[in-house]
Amino acid sequence: MTEYSDFVRQYLTVAIFAGVGIGLGAGLLAIGKIFRPTRPQEQKYLVYESGVDPVGTGWSQSQIRYYIYALLFVMFDVEAVFMFPWATQLETYGVFGLVEMLIFVAILALGLLYAWRKKVLRWA
Repeated sequence: MTEYSDFVRQYLTVAIFAGVGIGLGAGLLAIGKIFRPTRPQEQKYLVYESGVDPVGTGWSQSQIRYYIYALLFVMFDVEAVFMFPWATQLETYGVFGLVEMLIFVAILALGLLYAWRKKVLRWA
């Protein structure tokens, strides 16, 4: 029975610290809301970018191409994250690890080839 109560006590400790942390954060935000000055002005709500006055509306449609570039960047960034630990332990993994990494890189290369064939990587 003491084994179970120690287990529950550990989670209770974590729950107490989480509650204190959330309460502290909420309390500090509430104190800031109470004491900060509020002087609404029309100029505060204008769109501002790089010191240039806004022209037209703030809404514009961005091209899907930028989203695809971001996805490709993330894909190859994740590849690098997986390759560093593999490279440090290459001797431990041996031939099996080398074959697995070659398969991983080949799948990523197929994805890059697919994007290239679909002309996604053209900057227009």
